[in-house]
This record gives sequence, C-alpha cells and structure tokens, in this order.
Amino acid sequence: RAVTSDQTPPSADYLPQSGGLYRDTLIHDFDVLRWVTGREVVDVYAAGSDAGPPMFRAADDVDTGAVLLTLDDGTLATATAARLNGAGYDVRMELAGELDQIVVGLDDRTPIASTEPTGPPAADKPWTGFVERFGPAYEAELTTFVQVVRGERANPCDGREALQALRIAEACDVSRRERRPVRLAEVPETLTS
Repeated sequence: RAVTSDQTPPSADYLPQSGGLYRDTLIHDFDVLRWVTGREVVDVYAAGSDAGPPMFRAADDVDTGAVLLTLDDGTLATATAARLNGAGYDVRMELAGELDQIVVGLDDRTPIASTEPTGPPAADKPWTGFVERFGPAYEAELTTFVQVVRGERANPCDGREALQALRIAEACDVSRRERRPVRLAEVPETLTS
C-alpha cells in the first residue's frame, strides 16, 4: 500500500501543466513499487474524485485517486493520493507478507493519529511538503547527477525506469477516464506527447 497526500494543493496555474494526479504525484509510487518488489505492473484499475476545489475540475484533473495494481506474479498493490490533506504531508508505503508487515515513511511527523484511547496522538509538527520531507534525498540525487555529468560514475537511472513508471501513470489515466481495467501492454513503450 502506497500513500501520498499533499498538505496543500498546487496552484491552479500549475494544474493544467502538471500532467494530472497520476503523472505528477503517483508516478513516484509506481517507480518505487517496481523497485521495492522487483516486479512489473501488468494491469491497473484507477478511480479518481474531483469533489474538492473547483480548480481540479477546471483542469480536467482529480484531487483524490486510488489505484489497484496487479504485478506480474499476481501480487496486488494499492496506491492512493490526495492533493489536500489538512493534517500534513504524508508519504509512506506498507508492505505485508506471509511473515511480517512493515512500513516505510512512518515517523513522529507522519500526519496520522489513532482514534483508539491508547493509540498515538497526532504529530506535533507534521511534514508540510515534499521539499522538507525529502530534502536529503534531493541533495543526494543532485550530488549523483553532478558525478554522472563529470564522468565520475555511471548513470544509476538511465530513463527506462522512469518510462515504465510513466506508462503505469498513463494506464491509470485511461482507466479512470474509461472506467475500466487497463493492461499495461495497451500503453506503447515509446510515449509521445
């Protein structure tokens, strides 16, 4: 289960050029899902809601989305995204298997709280956005980029991984619009805009 929720939505001017919720937000979850599992996505079923601010409808986008993904070994995965989570910025992944269940991205700033009397309270200082949450990761990416440009190391990400994540996002957009499951094989391996 992958969860991505923005505390505040992007500007109305950004939305029409963002590529939509699946390409702009969930694409990162699709990328990491493939990396974590070592598996390929074979089909998706996506739904979305534009019940939030009118700017999403004006941009032909959704403010909330949910995706059911089937991997090539039959494993099911879900990914959800929301453009407006007043509690804070939330990015995490839960992995459940036969022997254990773990979560990545859960810390004392994760904007969730339990309704159970003995459960954890809401975060005192929840994450507010991706720059704050992933600053060290961005710094590491920039360092690697400079090293690749200088010829000091090989490119660890040559674009094929990004293309696969984009194909999944494209399949999600088709699925949401046509209200049907979409096999990844329906999306060309070379995308043009």
